[in-house]
Amino acid sequence: MLHARFLAAAMLALAATAAMAQTEPPKPAQIVINDSGGAMQNAMRKAFYDEFEKRYGIKVVATSPVDLGKLQAMVKSGNVEWAVTEIGGQDAILAEESGLLEPLDLKVIDLSRYPEHLRTRKFVFPKGVYSTVMGYRTDVFKEGQRPQSWADFWNVQKFPGPRTLQNAPVDNLEFALIADGVPKDKLYPLDLDRAFKKLDQIKKHVTVWWTTGAQSAQVLIDKEAVLGTAWNGRYYVLIEQKAPIAIEWNQGALKESSFGIPKGSKDAYWGQRFLGVVAEAKPQGVYANIIGYPGLNLDATKYTDEKLIPFLPTSPENFPKQFWTDLAWWKTNGPAVQERWARWMLQ
Repeated sequence: MLHARFLAAAMLALAATAAMAQTEPPKPAQIVINDSGGAMQNAMRKAFYDEFEKRYGIKVVATSPVDLGKLQAMVKSGNVEWAVTEIGGQDAILAEESGLLEPLDLKVIDLSRYPEHLRTRKFVFPKGVYSTVMGYRTDVFKEGQRPQSWADFWNVQKFPGPRTLQNAPVDNLEFALIADGVPKDKLYPLDLDRAFKKLDQIKKHVTVWWTTGAQSAQVLIDKEAVLGTAWNGRYYVLIEQKAPIAIEWNQGALKESSFGIPKGSKDAYWGQRFLGVVAEAKPQGVYANIIGYPGLNLDATKYTDEKLIPFLPTSPENFPKQFWTDLAWWKTNGPAVQERWARWMLQ
């Protein structure tokens, strides 16, 4: 009887192994993850890529930058290089609606400890949250005389010095409207005429229109500007290195960062496993400790340094001061607004 049970158990184990062998494809030597590059790539290497390599024995090759056009071209041609790609802002909505992404396997990617509204995501993986915030040099603006709002940013008499802003309409239009007196919960739909009129006032004081995350913060380090904007983690890395920079969280623009698996990726199976690693609390805590961007796993704070909490956009103190960027509005209106922005920059 015991022998029969043992034999039955062995047969079940063999059947399970055979099933796994049938469903799990051969391991590739490497997979390609496309991300934002720079400091963010370095942080993802330590938090996510190294963990994936250790767990599965597959090398992660990182490429950048994030490029929706390249994603579209890859999917259209059927020659998809990426197992996973980061997707910026409203492009995530567009990528999903355009059929550019594989559905998420929620049996592999555990979202059960995420905020409830994110647990049933179908195509776009909620990688984390970041904020576009104001940063300034603390050796220029002393304690008690520091900018605390977008109205202050526009006030070049009280807060003199060159500025830096991103060469893009998103965020800048919202900041201009807030500087002009629009409450942050009444921004959308954006009053474009009013926003561009307000931007006219600050344009000549912007010495650098940054185009990459690394450049946004470096401008302050190089003293090309004394006041500017950047994604919060870009400033945090330099603050950790004792740079004379501080963040003003008031009226910051919150956004969700995302990952997606390109439609038709030959490594989609391993892309699902990679996102399964990213969804876990511990790697997210490691990531936040390095770069200051929190994940959305509610248990990640267990692995986050308490000293980091004041530098997170989702901290109890910082979160209420900010507003969520309406990515759906930008997805619908973005192309026309971008054309207007390009014309305005040439004026």
